[in-house]
Amino acid sequence: MGSIGDNNYEGEFLMCCPKSAFQFDRAYAVVVSGMPGNNWGHMLLNTGGIGGIYFQVAGRKVCPRYMNEGGYRRYLHEHAKRELRRYALHLKDPNAAQSKLEELMSKPWGWWGVVHNCETFVEDIIVAGGGRPIHQGTFYNPSQSRQQTPGASGGW
Repeated sequence: MGSIGDNNYEGEFLMCCPKSAFQFDRAYAVVVSGMPGNNWGHMLLNTGGIGGIYFQVAGRKVCPRYMNEGGYRRYLHEHAKRELRRYALHLKDPNAAQSKLEELMSKPWGWWGVVHNCETFVEDIIVAGGGRPIHQGTFYNPSQSRQQTPGASGGW
């Protein structure tokens, strides 16, 4: 069941921690198109690059979800989304990013619109891993996040 009241695929719940860590040495912020009426888009975290694992949160008071590459393609198709861009993230402490991800995946996310949303979810993990914030300005707007923003590779 989708987290926004439809039957579209949103990913899977992380029921236990993986045996080995996710590949934060190859982590990316992925921006996809938004729902109808949402010009800001939506952001997911990807570890391992193409063929890796994707993490996202969508909806109020729902636990974040994860998906493999096939699940990500299904998610894009069922929600009529398209990938707008992805950019590599530079994390100094992948273990801390892993711990933060596990913490955030284990509890419902409080969605507060433009100040605590999908981009905040990704940014919290980046900052925990020693990266710099990826948003600019007061509001969290995935469509405005860019590789040149502090925190992404190339922005140091």
